[in-house]
Amino acid sequence: MSAYGFGGMIKKLKENPKTIVFTEGTDARILEAASRLLASNYLTPILVGDADKIQEAAEEEGYNIRGANIIDPNHYDRFDEMVDLFCEIRKSKGMTPEKARPILLAPNYFGTMLVKMGVADCLLGGATYSTADTVRPALQIIKTKPGNNIVSSCFILVRPAATGGREVFAMGDCAINIHPSEDDLVEICGETAECAKVFGVDPKVAFLSFSTAGSAKDESVTKVQNAVRKAQEKYPDLPIEGEMQFDAAVSPRVANQKLPGAKVAGHANTFIFPDINAGNIGYKIAQRMGGFEAYGPILLGLNAAINDLSRGCNAVEVHSMAIVTAALAN
Repeated sequence: MSAYGFGGMIKKLKENPKTIVFTEGTDARILEAASRLLASNYLTPILVGDADKIQEAAEEEGYNIRGANIIDPNHYDRFDEMVDLFCEIRKSKGMTPEKARPILLAPNYFGTMLVKMGVADCLLGGATYSTADTVRPALQIIKTKPGNNIVSSCFILVRPAATGGREVFAMGDCAINIHPSEDDLVEICGETAECAKVFGVDPKVAFLSFSTAGSAKDESVTKVQNAVRKAQEKYPDLPIEGEMQFDAAVSPRVANQKLPGAKVAGHANTFIFPDINAGNIGYKIAQRMGGFEAYGPILLGLNAAINDLSRGCNAVEVHSMAIVTAALAN
């Protein structure tokens, strides 16, 4: 967390403490992050798994998790209640208690149900399984917010600024929607802008393309142009421009040449990519070659704060994402 101060988020959490469920209770990275959180007073971890195995793993790694709330799906006293609720949620899919029990013993489903039941405020998982295995139970159980049609994601990119302070950018969608429609891009825009605000960013949104102001013709360009118009209508108080190339979005000199008189171009801090190819490649270039720390993927559009970890994450990233996830639960 050295590159980005989480002071504002932590201050809010101290005023309104949260509980977060970790679905991979024996993972060393999770245990290290949980031990740090247990030393605080603003975010309480719940570890899912066998209590003896979790305690043994913590002792082997040298992490103090004394006081942690450990919940074993095999011995949970509200498991029957959880089964009944899951069957009610999934009744249109023909769910029965016999089918539900083995599904809910899986930590990703069990943890998501803890959020649904109000036992935890938020969830962080995926250190050992795919993004799809985080999103699937979330969509089935938590579902999207009213008015939202999709789950999307963004990354927050942070690095020290040359003039002091820090540079913070939001990029979406880089992890979930492979070929977003123009209406999907509008939703991604709104959700990414709201996430940027959590990180103290006053969003200035650029819809990105290989074309700037109609310099190229292609159906992918038309899609972005249409999305820009719809987004401007839907979010009239949000500065939004596009379509534009990345250099026009961030360089005032290039913006003056390509989009003279533009308000966002040259000063954008929130970037909407036309598809997942561009988004995933773009944020990783910024992370690996631009010296940015990347926080995410932060899942957007759900009825509760549920987030995914990269399988290559370290304990510092787990701790940081736990704070981000809890802040979003506010």
